[in-house]
Amino acid sequence: MTTTPLILLLSGSLRAGSSNEAVLRTAHAVAAEGPARVRTIFYEGLAALPHFNPDDDVDPLPEPVATLRAAIDRADAILICAPEYAGTLPGSFKNLLDWTVGGTEIGDKPVAWVNAAAPGRGEGAEATLRTVLGYTGAQVVEEACVRIPASGQPSGPDGTLADSAVRERLGEVLGLLADARSV
Repeated sequence: MTTTPLILLLSGSLRAGSSNEAVLRTAHAVAAEGPARVRTIFYEGLAALPHFNPDDDVDPLPEPVATLRAAIDRADAILICAPEYAGTLPGSFKNLLDWTVGGTEIGDKPVAWVNAAAPGRGEGAEATLRTVLGYTGAQVVEEACVRIPASGQPSGPDGTLADSAVRERLGEVLGLLADARSV
């Protein structure tokens, strides 16, 4: 009997109600509404992570870092949605990624991202993600790395996007990540 894959949802934004959070809340809702093909869980410890310091990347790890690495380890795949600030990832999310480099939890794990930036934006964040994930040994699932027009879209009271095309595309992304875990 196979288990239902667990996909960890990582938002690169600290702002409550951001379009990145709305995209991931929508992915979570799509997973819950669809056939039990995948389960999703949010990582919500971004703000609690200490500044990366290689001297602290030893056992025992700082508790927020141990929690992050345990969440990554439990997940079968990871879906990221992060904004672009000043042509790259926000510092807080780059800090999260820096904490993954010294661990082995993300190695060979299927990872994808959703770019929710306005047209013509977000390439710098994508390039940084690709570079850092390369250092971690993550398995980037290219066909699951997509752009979703979420910027400016209204979200419902539950924080999700109602657009059926967006919801369908996120369902496809989740399916691709689930399929990639067995490759």
